[in-house]
Amino acid sequence: MMFRSFYSLASRPFDKEIKSKDMFASASHQELLARLDYLREHRGFGLVVGEPGMGKTSTLRAFASSLNTSLYRVVYYQLSTVTVNDFYRGLAFNLGLEPAFRKIQLFQQIQDVIFSMYNDKKITPVIILDELQLASSCFLNDLHLLFNFVMDSENPLSLVLCGLPQLSVKLSLGHHQVLNQRVIMRYRMQPLSREECRAYIDHHMNLAGARFPIFTDSAVEAITMVSKGWPRLINNLGTTSLVYGCQKSLKQIDEEAIHKASVEIGM
Repeated sequence: MMFRSFYSLASRPFDKEIKSKDMFASASHQELLARLDYLREHRGFGLVVGEPGMGKTSTLRAFASSLNTSLYRVVYYQLSTVTVNDFYRGLAFNLGLEPAFRKIQLFQQIQDVIFSMYNDKKITPVIILDELQLASSCFLNDLHLLFNFVMDSENPLSLVLCGLPQLSVKLSLGHHQVLNQRVIMRYRMQPLSREECRAYIDHHMNLAGARFPIFTDSAVEAITMVSKGWPRLINNLGTTSLVYGCQKSLKQIDEEAIHKASVEIGM
């Protein structure tokens, strides 16, 4: 992008493809990692919810990348990109199986291989299901049945259910109580604090190789107010304002540039 040259940046700041090791360690990010580590140690079902753009998926990615591949098998699925049948067959395939055609046979295949991986190979499957607020009641009921081992007396895997806050509401309904009661870890992602917003912007600009303060204090305050501390919105505002600043030959991004950026992206 042109603004990289204009502002003498080595790379693009606010990039969603940031490496896990370079992620900003907000209080909420660190708290979720700690709770996921608890789930890893004790195994079972975990629930992670938060508004869009709060950093749920990024934190889950950081957690997954931290796991020893000789001890854990991570399988990630985003329900918005696959059908339920695709999930069952994809899960079987990612666990090293040739998926059966019938659903009942698929269930047995998946249960058998998970049980074998944990007990025979000493490998714990970690299955992460994202965008689960889109799941039907039938699918949620299936999860309880699919991951029920030895009459519900063993937990040979960790299953992370992730989605928007309405997922918590959906699980609290009476017909999902069996699944809800199996959740041993719950966490709701929190927005960045005012201080964290400033640190987040500085962190990403430093990663990009900024040689001088590009965002003025008033611009940072404006980003904090408009974004309400949601990382994805900070990223969008930051990138759009840099493009605007480059077009207008602004040496620094000021409050007006943030206002223009917020209007452009419909905030």
